[in-house]
Amino acid sequence: MYNKIINDFYLFITMSSVEVGKHLYWSIGNYNIHGQVFIVSWLVIFALLAISFWGTRNLQRMPNKPQNFMEFLLEFLQDIAKNQMGEHEYRTWVPYISTIFLFILGCNWAGALIPWKLIHLPEGELAAPTNDINTTVALSLLTSISYFYAGISKNGLGYFSRYIEPTPVLLPINILEDFTKPLSLSFRLFGNVLADELVVSVFTLLVPILIPLPVMILGLFASSIQALIFSTLSAAYIGEAMEGHGEH
Repeated sequence: MYNKIINDFYLFITMSSVEVGKHLYWSIGNYNIHGQVFIVSWLVIFALLAISFWGTRNLQRMPNKPQNFMEFLLEFLQDIAKNQMGEHEYRTWVPYISTIFLFILGCNWAGALIPWKLIHLPEGELAAPTNDINTTVALSLLTSISYFYAGISKNGLGYFSRYIEPTPVLLPINILEDFTKPLSLSFRLFGNVLADELVVSVFTLLVPILIPLPVMILGLFASSIQALIFSTLSAAYIGEAMEGHGEH
């Protein structure tokens, strides 16, 4: 059991060295980073900021259409956090859950809607940042850090008593669970986004006119579902961590 925990930990730590296809490398000191991921990520962040500014620049008591859209989106994101964390704890975590959902949704839609292959790079190609395992691992690690922080902030050192509940015999399994959560989050998102882009690419090569459109529409729906799943599970993990494990 302990060997399995060590092997899973090693697998998760070394996932950052996994590569799929060619990449545009930028060198920063002794590190090489995937430049195409940063380019598209910055474009997504800029688009999200622009939409936020557009929807909130002229707030009124009787909301206009942009303000209505932003209020609807905020209520939707608040519901994700509230349903998983409860009425009393969710407000602190709405910004994090909202950021995770919107960033993943923006990245997924950017990969599904924009014909990045028409833009030629010296090496590699532009695509959704979430089809890079490094991006999804980073997002899942953020969630892991968040639920540890939430649990310790709420319950103090009593948070760690969850590892020996309901019996100390389950200690290895409870530790293993903390490694499988980010593993499942990262691989689920990465696998689904990569598979969707590959399917669209194959259909486009085989039948370049009209036929790929339904597949692209299905891809947009699947991309939205993946963003919802990731943010909902993140909220659920944080809510679970804040439960009163140490209160007996």
